[in-house]
Amino acid sequence: MAGIGFELKKVFKKKGILAAIRAYGYAGIVCTGPMILGEILLLGLRFTALESGAGESDIRLVNSLVTYTLLASLMITNIFSLVTTRYTADMLYREKKERVMPSYWGSVSIMLVAGWVFYGIFLLASHLPLVYVFLSLMLLSVLILVWTQVNYLTAIKDYRGILLTFAVSVAGALFLGQFLRIFTGINIVVLLLLIAVVAYSVMAVCFHRLLLRYFPKGDGSSLYFMGWFDDYPQLGPLGFCIGLGLFGHIMVMWHSSAAKQVTGLFYETPIYDIPALVAFISILITTINFVTSVEVNFYPRYRNYFSLFNDGGSLRDIEQSQKEMVRTLVQELGYTAMKQFFVTVIFVVGGTLLLPYLPLGMTEDMLGIYRVLCCGYAFYAVGNCLMLIQLYFSDNKGALISGGSFAAATILLTLILRPLGIRYFGLGFALGSMLFTLVAMCLLWHYLSHLMERVLCSQPVVVRKRDGICRRIAETAEENYRKGKKAHYMVEDLPDEDEEEEE
Repeated sequence: MAGIGFELKKVFKKKGILAAIRAYGYAGIVCTGPMILGEILLLGLRFTALESGAGESDIRLVNSLVTYTLLASLMITNIFSLVTTRYTADMLYREKKERVMPSYWGSVSIMLVAGWVFYGIFLLASHLPLVYVFLSLMLLSVLILVWTQVNYLTAIKDYRGILLTFAVSVAGALFLGQFLRIFTGINIVVLLLLIAVVAYSVMAVCFHRLLLRYFPKGDGSSLYFMGWFDDYPQLGPLGFCIGLGLFGHIMVMWHSSAAKQVTGLFYETPIYDIPALVAFISILITTINFVTSVEVNFYPRYRNYFSLFNDGGSLRDIEQSQKEMVRTLVQELGYTAMKQFFVTVIFVVGGTLLLPYLPLGMTEDMLGIYRVLCCGYAFYAVGNCLMLIQLYFSDNKGALISGGSFAAATILLTLILRPLGIRYFGLGFALGSMLFTLVAMCLLWHYLSHLMERVLCSQPVVVRKRDGICRRIAETAEENYRKGKKAHYMVEDLPDEDEEEEE
């Protein structure tokens, strides 16, 4: 996110309402664009299905296939996202841009293999037609590409290109869907899955072009980044825990008394899924605000504080800088929480009034679940900001404790409260999110209270290189890459037969 923050700071320097709207718009598109696209696609798919006269069973099947594929891709990429982000940041700091793209291809390759194996088994176990299995795996593949590309897009400065990419992806896919619907007799489920695949494929191609503009082709093994799993062992589990906490309660509700079997292993709980989908939108403001406010205003204080250690600042200057940094951080986090509170109130009140009139089938029970989930997502958004600040200060253990408590609490509380009836649906996630915020806040405050001690005294006296299995894989792959490159250059340097005959 710091890459976005640097550029947005330049945009925010321009005065006027239009400049502010432009900055917030860019941040919103970069940070929440794929999620917005998913929301628009689900609505667009439903509209296309209704226009085609599709049956309710086909619509339910498509919604389940797209939803399950989205969650599968997010759970897989979450394991790698924080590690590859840290690796990329380290390579950029060391001015080794050529190391970035190999890590992209390496991580994507591993995730695609894992996704095709595990999700493919799940799809086949559901006894789906092979064409549905193939299109679902294709959708999983392009989603993994897009989520991974988003991790690398924070260094991209071409905001107009990113904005255009989202517009072209959505418009192009929906136009293609309408064209095929009118002029072909293609199966409606195949058509809708194809629309989703095309939309994210266009986005993946455009994002890849943007990445190649900024990062060189690459040098080094594509598996070299694997060593960072051993160097930062908390980041992989943390990404998994955040995904599990965020989506686990939905999966638990798919096996409740209110759930309905779609086909095979696919289940849905419309009374819970639809409120969760709508309530999730309420956290967009916090996601955007974290980038445009917390990072843009907090980062200069953060950078100044640590530069004093590197540049020989006096103890008085360091203590004063720390006070200013912490004060700015508390202020910005407070503003973020207040904005999220007001947005949640607007969503609760406005949703209660407007949602019954939308073609979503919202009942009174669903509205009650929606209001509870809005509160839960509000606490999650604030807790997530606190956890990201923990990562800012390299408190990876504290961040893992926060994320682990979030995942465990939301799933366990949802399991405990689920049998008590509809009135308690969503409460498990809300209470788990509250615990997430509380734990992250306490751990962050404790860390900041001993910040100078952590900076000066927590580093090891002797540098010890971690020698885990991931590090060995990375070093072996890098060694093989260097040997292969050296052999390639040696072959190129050999004189050809014609030159030897002339000599």
